[in-house]
Amino acid sequence: MKKKIVLALLLFGAQLTSNAQLLDWGIKGGLNYNSNGDIVDETGDIIADPEANAGFHFGFFTKTKGRVYVRPELVYTQTKSKYSYEGNSSKLTVKKIDAPVLLGLKIIGPLHAVIGPSFQYIIDTDLEDIKLDDVENNFTVGGTVGLTAQLGKLGIDARYERGFSSNEAEFLGIDDSGRVDTRPSQLILSASFRF
Repeated sequence: MKKKIVLALLLFGAQLTSNAQLLDWGIKGGLNYNSNGDIVDETGDIIADPEANAGFHFGFFTKTKGRVYVRPELVYTQTKSKYSYEGNSSKLTVKKIDAPVLLGLKIIGPLHAVIGPSFQYIIDTDLEDIKLDDVENNFTVGGTVGLTAQLGKLGIDARYERGFSSNEAEFLGIDDSGRVDTRPSQLILSASFRF
């Protein structure tokens, strides 16, 4: 896993330096206001809905030049969701690498619109006080839509992201079997700096 992340970062860096005249590039970071999916029992009935909590993200991006452009990113994201059920309360923490590939359009002045898929690799999931099995799929796909204001080298983003398909992890070592959906539904607010 660590080798894959290092390789992805090296390839990302090589792309930046080889296409410097055709691309803008920079760093980004910010907050995620998110909730993951429901907790369900063995029959599929919903036990608990998630309450949204704040998470964070940071990473790198590149952007082709022009009115219509492509903006790939490589971002580490950590999300949290709180669940209250049957007198219990637990927080689900999901750590992942996101790689959105966005199509952007300069609308007017500094305002841009972006849309595209977000490829996600789940590194770790942890449900407080309950042991979880590994998620069904470490690699998932979601969709992202949003607006960006580009003020010189500084950018401000507001985006919405949603996972396309459920990605569940089962409870381990407890009498009541169940599972939790790790699919994100999140509002992403970030600031970026272009070099």
